[in-house]
Amino acid sequence: MNDETTLSVTVTGRDRPGISARLLSTLSVFPVTIVDLEQVVLAGRLVLGAVLEVDERVAPGVSRHRVFEEVRNALDKTAIDLDMEADYASGDAHNRVNESSSAARLHVTVLADPLRPGALGAITSCVARAGANIDRIERLSSYPVTSVEMEISGAAGDPARLAQLRAELAMEASTQGVDVAVQPSGLHRRAKHLIVMDVDSTLIQGEVIELLAAHAGCEEEVARVTEQAMRGELDFEESLRRRVALLKGLDAGAIAEVCEEIQLTPGARTLIRTLKRLGYECGIVSGGFTQITDVLVERLGLDYSAANTLEIVDGKLTGGLVGPVVDRKGKAVTLERFAREAGVPLEQTVAVGDGANDLDMLQTAGLGVAFNAKPVVRQQADTSVNVPYLDTIAFILGITREEIEAADLHAHAEPASIGHTSLG
Repeated sequence: MNDETTLSVTVTGRDRPGISARLLSTLSVFPVTIVDLEQVVLAGRLVLGAVLEVDERVAPGVSRHRVFEEVRNALDKTAIDLDMEADYASGDAHNRVNESSSAARLHVTVLADPLRPGALGAITSCVARAGANIDRIERLSSYPVTSVEMEISGAAGDPARLAQLRAELAMEASTQGVDVAVQPSGLHRRAKHLIVMDVDSTLIQGEVIELLAAHAGCEEEVARVTEQAMRGELDFEESLRRRVALLKGLDAGAIAEVCEEIQLTPGARTLIRTLKRLGYECGIVSGGFTQITDVLVERLGLDYSAANTLEIVDGKLTGGLVGPVVDRKGKAVTLERFAREAGVPLEQTVAVGDGANDLDMLQTAGLGVAFNAKPVVRQQADTSVNVPYLDTIAFILGITREEIEAADLHAHAEPASIGHTSLG
């Protein structure tokens, strides 16, 4: 043990106030520095881990072995007083800590309802097969879904290993019926961000044009064209103009009625409120219509929006559109414009959508999230979410349920409710 350069300490026991302060106070009388520290509380049990190094600036020439032996004796006595257990490991752990800290890291987020041990075990096995190491696992939420985040090292710096990890996780996630997101670690996760969401079947439930078609008496025909477009079987602009043409002659007053009929996707208000409190810019871009998105902007406090505009003459829809169409390419261009206006690098943007029309936007963003999406979109997006709650996207961004609830409290709003989904 004479060649030990660091001492790793792990203390476990029942959690209660003042434990950490007492343990760290015990260490304060010794000439040691803390080179790594982590504390976790699980089911009322505290685990405090620290890696210590002798501070030779305070005690030059001192025997490391002697200092560490005195630290062990002192911590053993404190642990007994606190009815806890202390374990030790010596060696060159400091170098391993530094290597791990400097290496590129990844965050792997797993979401499911319910999250079963077997599914999580399969995901962690994928991490091991990719030659990566799990440094930390943290629960982010238990409602409306269970989500955990793993911080891993040893894969991000090697493109081949990272590609292997992503591919295996995607396959295993599909097999296990869970959602998995893989993202680089770093301070940028908490830097200024921009999130841009599709509207129809993402921010809101259903398709606005189908609601308008119901008022015009052509709902079934419009729905057929919509489904073809969302599957990528039709050019979006052509399909949109065909559907809008079917609305010719509809009284413009029907738009206001549709606004009252719209239902937000469960968790939409909660997601936007939370992200804005945490400093995000929030925008929407839609292949739908400004007559609807303008109302969403006002009622949800959004920062940016873009959509198509229905042409109205003498209080009637003409069956045409005003200006260029916001299509698949247009959504990506709009995301880039929003990012410039917000002063946010593209790598710090998040895009959320469900249809083929959203693919360019999802691939342009730093993180593209397929939300209850068509198969072609799930296959090409960075990650997918297949539960019906939009606020689960917050967990992918590393935001905990506690932070979401704090946003609700801060806004003096009703507690986040999955059932509270109306636009009005």
